This record gives sequence, C-alpha cells and structure tokens, in this order.
Amino acid sequence: MNIALAASSAFTTSSHAIDRPNPITPSELKSAMRNLSGGVSVITAGIGDDRTGATVTSATALSVDPPTMIVNINRTSSTWPVIERYQHFCVNILASQQQHVAERFAGFGGLKGAARYGGADWRTLVSGASALNGALAAIDCEVEEIIERHSHAIILGRVLAIAAGSGEPVLYHSGRYGSFLP
Repeated sequence: MNIALAASSAFTTSSHAIDRPNPITPSELKSAMRNLSGGVSVITAGIGDDRTGATVTSATALSVDPPTMIVNINRTSSTWPVIERYQHFCVNILASQQQHVAERFAGFGGLKGAARYGGADWRTLVSGASALNGALAAIDCEVEEIIERHSHAIILGRVLAIAAGSGEPVLYHSGRYGSFLP
C-alpha cells in the first residue's frame, strides 16, 4: 500500500461530524479578553469642531517597513465615520498620568465629539489629526486601507509622523486602569 494513500485514508475513515458547542456570546468574549492587560491609546480623528476620538487597547504596529499601524474601531462608534471622512487618525499612546484623557475619550460623563479634547493640551501633526502633548508617543497616520468585518472596521494607516515622549504607560486590565511598576 502507498504510504500517502494510507495516511490520507486515516483522515477519511470517520463519517461523524464534530459536535460544535453553542455559539460564543459577545459578553463571553469580552469577559475572556479582560484577562489580557493592554496599553491604552486614544485614537483621534477630524479637524476643529468635527473632531472626535476613542479610547482603545487595540492599536498596534502592523509593519515597520513600511511603517504601518492597525486599529480596530467599532462601526457604531462616533469615531468611525470621522476616520472614514477625513482618511486620517492619530494613535496617542497614553502615559500613566493621562488616565483622565482615556476616561474622557471613553465617554465618561457623557462627553462626545470635540468636548473630549478638553482638559488636555493638543497639537496638529501632518495628517491634520490631533496629537496629545505629553503622550508616550503620538503616531500620525493616513488611512491606507479599511477592511470592514462584522461589528468593526480594521483600519491600516501609513505612518506620516511620530512625536515621541517618555514615561510609564497607563494600562487596562479587567475593566480597570492601572500603571506599570518596573
């Protein structure tokens, strides 16, 4: 008997379907992901009174050559249509003393749109998006590609400019903010 045929027949002898568990609920996945500690970033987009943004733990470098970022934004958020319209965003990696910025951009107190920018010092980088002064890094991006999947848009951004800072990060774990103690 041919070895390849013997190996392939071993995978085709069972005619039983694999039992699949009940579908995973959104709350189950959220609960599981709360076990992952992550750095906190504020994604900013828009210009002037048409600015908004969101607090995320889902921003990361996709590639260093060419420099490219990836962010995931819920398509029901107020940030999504602004990124789509302006074709830019800035990833502001927050320092430990900037937790209040994370809370504002998460909508605490009902803050929306340009009102989220209050209480912090901002500047404009190359794309026109806002960069937070004092952030560990502000990574200014031009939208390169958008992939819409399920509830979110996966946004790839070509890096146009970086403003680097220093300090310790604000972290998020199990629904709470914290800081890193080296």
